[in-house]
Amino acid sequence: MEEPQPTPIERVAHAITAAAERFVPDAFVFALIGTVLVLLAAVGFTPAGPVQVLELWGGAFWGLLPFTGQMCMVVITGYVLATSPPVHAAITRLASVPSTPQGAVAFVAFLAMTSSWLNWGFSLMFSAMLALEVARRVPAADYRALAAASFLGLGSIWAQGLSGSAALQMATPTALPEDIRAIVAQGDVVPGGILPLTHTIFLWQSLLSVVIEVVVVTLVVWLAAPRGTRARNAEALGITLPSPPSDAAMPHGNSVGEVLEHSPVLSWAFVAIAGAYLARTFWTAADPLGAITLNTLNLGFLTLGVLLHGTPARLMRAVKDATPAVWGILLQFPFYAGMAAVISKTGLNESIAHLFTSISTPATFPALIATYSAALGVFVPSGGSKWVIEAPYVMAAAHEMKVHLGWVVACYDLGEAVANLVQPFWMLPILGIFQLRARDVMGATFLVFLVLSPLVLVLVTVLGATLHYP
Repeated sequence: MEEPQPTPIERVAHAITAAAERFVPDAFVFALIGTVLVLLAAVGFTPAGPVQVLELWGGAFWGLLPFTGQMCMVVITGYVLATSPPVHAAITRLASVPSTPQGAVAFVAFLAMTSSWLNWGFSLMFSAMLALEVARRVPAADYRALAAASFLGLGSIWAQGLSGSAALQMATPTALPEDIRAIVAQGDVVPGGILPLTHTIFLWQSLLSVVIEVVVVTLVVWLAAPRGTRARNAEALGITLPSPPSDAAMPHGNSVGEVLEHSPVLSWAFVAIAGAYLARTFWTAADPLGAITLNTLNLGFLTLGVLLHGTPARLMRAVKDATPAVWGILLQFPFYAGMAAVISKTGLNESIAHLFTSISTPATFPALIATYSAALGVFVPSGGSKWVIEAPYVMAAAHEMKVHLGWVVACYDLGEAVANLVQPFWMLPILGIFQLRARDVMGATFLVFLVLSPLVLVLVTVLGATLHYP
């Protein structure tokens, strides 16, 4: 059968993807470039001298270790949940729902986005496994489109959900350095520099933007999914689908240690202890939503993972399988910590904040922040570490412009997520599962980027007009 010719949109997307793969280096290279540029800017545009800048950078290099560990656990606990026997059984049942190629792609995209609101680490693994199961059951669906659809949660709404890095950092007292908290606090304007989730992801404006994005993106991928002979399944691409996770019992010996590893008793004890702690934490909190932090969220997902895996042996295997996905976090976050310290402690943040205020108004400031966040996200593909860099001058500018601080965080989140559609860093953990390259899926994600970017700018501007400082 003759290979169908690509559409003009597909040609453009393929050309951009090919150019990005040829000229854009790995994300770690951007961290190195950013470090050099920030240090040079601090020396050239602030009163701080080279020695002071160097000491600030080195002194803060390991300052984000607690947050680095928290973000690693977001990925690991998400994987642990997605690979548990009950969740995999649910994935198998869900995969039997779509029956058409277009419906299959749209179905995966919809569940990828909705699950990412709960936890982006879980969504990344859950959606990838769902896409693989759908590929088995709907062989007429385009395999590349299914893979791209499984990633769309991280390219749209994840940052506005329960695991959104910036919102959780603002709500978690230990997640940001004290000097950044002081900037946010602005004296007594924001007590302690803490913004609870009710002021960020649970704003009705934020929830409405989530619903709109889910509807629009689902429609776009349904219309764009290759049809008929244009669709290429895994077999046509020369790919053998991997075997699904096995639910078979793990073999073990009869020693005391092995019996304990494969017995659910200790797992149940942990679930009881952690569950009691979490229940008490939320029960005694003045605002239960305010008790949702990176620590409570990670502990909650880990507790569910322990419960669903049943035995310590199953849990340990799942955690071991998840750890390769966090190497980028471990390597790059210290560089972002050093940059953040230089920006916030040399006064460079004030200069950048002044630049923002000089080219915007309170009405246009949200769109400017979303655009800037997306642009920087291409170079620093991590919502949490990037917020550490941006927060000092973004929040200072928000105070000066008298813009709702929680909505500024939401605008940052909207722009941050869109950047993932053209930055393959967070695709890497799942591309290996699909046996695909970035160029195989970035044509589809770039198309979503073209649609979502102007929509985001409209949403942050229109909805932002309904909110008031602080």
